[in-house]
Amino acid sequence: MSPPVQPVVSDEKLPASVDVVVIGAGIAGCSAAYWLAKKGHSVALLDKGNVGGEQSSRNWGWCRQQHRDLRELPLAMKSLEIWRDLNRELGAETGFRPTGLLYVTTRPDDFAQWEEWTLRARDYQMHSHVLSPAEAKAMTPGSTGDWIGGVHSPGDGRAEPSLAGPALAEAARKLGATIHQNCAVRGLDIAAGKVAGVITERGIIRATAVLCAGGAWSSLFLRRHGLRLPQAGVRSTSFATMAAPEVTDGGLSMPDVTIRRRLDGGYTVGLGGRGTVDLSPQGLLYARQFLPTLRKRHKGLTFGIGRSFFDGPEAFARWSFDKVSPFERQRTLDPAADPKLVNQGLTKLAEHYPVLKGLQVARSWGGLIDSTPDGIPVISAVDPMPGLYLSTGYTGHGFGIGPGAGRLAADIVAGDPPIVDPYPFRYSRMIDGTDLGAPGMM
Repeated sequence: MSPPVQPVVSDEKLPASVDVVVIGAGIAGCSAAYWLAKKGHSVALLDKGNVGGEQSSRNWGWCRQQHRDLRELPLAMKSLEIWRDLNRELGAETGFRPTGLLYVTTRPDDFAQWEEWTLRARDYQMHSHVLSPAEAKAMTPGSTGDWIGGVHSPGDGRAEPSLAGPALAEAARKLGATIHQNCAVRGLDIAAGKVAGVITERGIIRATAVLCAGGAWSSLFLRRHGLRLPQAGVRSTSFATMAAPEVTDGGLSMPDVTIRRRLDGGYTVGLGGRGTVDLSPQGLLYARQFLPTLRKRHKGLTFGIGRSFFDGPEAFARWSFDKVSPFERQRTLDPAADPKLVNQGLTKLAEHYPVLKGLQVARSWGGLIDSTPDGIPVISAVDPMPGLYLSTGYTGHGFGIGPGAGRLAADIVAGDPPIVDPYPFRYSRMIDGTDLGAPGMM
């Protein structure tokens, strides 16, 4: 059962031309559309399915700076600045609350990594609090764990994935953008080696700039145009509970299970580091680039052969722009939740907090996380194709940096001074392999 998302009504008429077409109405695309429209550009936001229908509504809802890859930390910090004022700026509810986030553990390796990260993050003026065993216990009243320590990041918070993307999309429309759902972009319209627009299932839109924020579908889209993008999908499972006693008002990470308080009084529950990688043609194509990541994270991964070997975003496909594309054949990636992981999550919660024993599941869902070899996104111009830009590969932590990532993408597309240094997110690293290794702490 997919998580519910605040519905957004589509604009009826497809524009003949705009300054920028944004492909993909997840939080990265919606945020970019908002910031581009705020800069005065005409924008068309298109999605093969619905606003927020895929990974942007299936994540945990954490808005964090804590434990980011340090290359990504400046963008995470800018994003938190935006989150804190976003409800007021948009005039809409995103669910953001500045509750802080808390990590506790019984594992010495975890605690050692957290201590090291906290020290290094001080160079960025990011200050978290390393907790002693007594402090960790005091911040988790009612828990049974013999915590050896923890980390508290008071500047972080939580938001509602079902609300944030739609709120940004509607705000973009108020500034003149148009929104077109169930309108797949089949490919780029190219003239004289440059982007001239997009070819959709409903016709052509002329544009001199196109931002692809297609999540797990981005690599397939680029491959149709002879462009490489090493990207892998990891299937994940999360679930929402019915209303439950409040053991945290923000987010709490414990060994093997993570919770985030929801506006409805329940929790969104995730299983940290757990996922399934399906064998696929795209996976085989980019296997070498992902080997360092697999070596580092193999304990939490399972492997199999699923639908993605034959269709979906990781299959090899060729299609004509005047015929049905793979994006129309599968409007929304909606993998089933793994019931074993749901049961494990419930068991772990009851072990850590007896008051949560017997917690009822309201709904559970799967997702497909679009990952890069180094664990940080691509937010960049695509130099081999002038006029094409990317905002993709968020590796399961794009929701929290969505507002800042959209602003950075808009800055790059518009040619304005970027909100942070864009160098770590450049597309060229995916091709030449510079600085491309296993991801850091995420």
